[in-house]
Amino acid sequence: MKSFVIKLLALMLFSFGALHASAPAPTEALSAHQEETYKTKPFTEMVGGFLKSTGINALINPDPNEKNAHGEDMSNFHKSWGRVLMILLTFFLFWLAIRKGFEPLLLLPIAFGGLLANIPVANIAGAHGFLGVIYNMGLSNEMFPIIIFMGVGAMTDFGPLLSNPKTALLGGAAQFGIFGTLVGAVALSQMGFVDFTLQQASAISIIGGADGPTSIFIATKLAPELLGAIAVASYSYMAMVPIIQPPIMKALTTDAERKIKMTTLRHVSRLEKLVFPVMVLSLAILVLPESTPLIGAFMFGNFLKESGVVERLNDTLQNALINIVTIFLGLGVGSKLAADQFLVPDTMFIMALGIIAFSVGTAAGVIMAKIMNLFPGHKINPLIGSAGVSAVPMAARVSNKVGMEYDRSNMLLMHAMGPNVAGVIGSAVAAGVLISLFQ
Repeated sequence: MKSFVIKLLALMLFSFGALHASAPAPTEALSAHQEETYKTKPFTEMVGGFLKSTGINALINPDPNEKNAHGEDMSNFHKSWGRVLMILLTFFLFWLAIRKGFEPLLLLPIAFGGLLANIPVANIAGAHGFLGVIYNMGLSNEMFPIIIFMGVGAMTDFGPLLSNPKTALLGGAAQFGIFGTLVGAVALSQMGFVDFTLQQASAISIIGGADGPTSIFIATKLAPELLGAIAVASYSYMAMVPIIQPPIMKALTTDAERKIKMTTLRHVSRLEKLVFPVMVLSLAILVLPESTPLIGAFMFGNFLKESGVVERLNDTLQNALINIVTIFLGLGVGSKLAADQFLVPDTMFIMALGIIAFSVGTAAGVIMAKIMNLFPGHKINPLIGSAGVSAVPMAARVSNKVGMEYDRSNMLLMHAMGPNVAGVIGSAVAAGVLISLFQ
């Protein structure tokens, strides 16, 4: 038995030695693998390969197999000259933000996102590119708009609105741009000029409120296929409020009306400021639950601010959190400035309808203020009516700036904040109405 075990061990050792001798050394196996996966090339061929991989070559000689961020085929125009045009557009947006100071916090991230989205070959806005990841993690699921509303609520003071409640009518009148454009878009569809469904027309019309988060929210619900174009249009017009609004305001008012001075009617107590957000949210819950995600986030941020007992949370909402989300949101919106998504007929119609909606909303607020001045009581400077659109606080700043052009002592900023915050609530309510009707 003992001799049998010894013979068996000897046989096993012999077999292992033979197998080990026949196996190639690790370095030899690695070398063989390298030889199979990489073959040396002449220097000229390597240089040629590098030149073919450049962005210049991609613009001049587009790859016929290149896909867009959604995996769809692209036209040669969108692969070449379309990208060049969009890159030039982003440079123009840089100029507006830096040189002219038109809302750089919004315009710079959007423009830079647009620049990155139009870089050939890299596919930064694709599903696995970092812009695509940003878009999917916060825009397509409504998260960024809701967080932005929290931050805006924490920065909002309802004092001007509560001290002069009738300015809420100006915020309500500005929503005429939303519903007026909805009717116009449906009429154009009926006449065959465009091919938008009722849900798509509703999502497009909300651009008239000049409220980016609300536009994204309703587009996600009613027309997700138009989300990118609607987001770009809405935030672009928000950033260009100082360009679009003043000509409309001046055309609809006289010099005497622009010089009307307003005074604060009364002091608003802390209790009123605490009760107001809870009351508004309660009414939304009872009457229009579809609007509560936005109104709830807005009132939550404001309630934290007015409570006075959670300063760290309030400071985070007003500064760090909203700044971080603004960066991501701007880049995500900019990712939809890719040539193949922006330079298409639907986007052009959306941009056109959006600016009509925004202009009508601005005009409706100014006209409402002029109508209110026909009745007895404290006069309202019609310029603050333009702040009824919910571009907070940009529209209020524009009202103040235009007023000071005619009277340097006429400070309208706080008065304009009344219709401005009313416009935020109004656009959220309008979105809730459209969602409840057409979803």
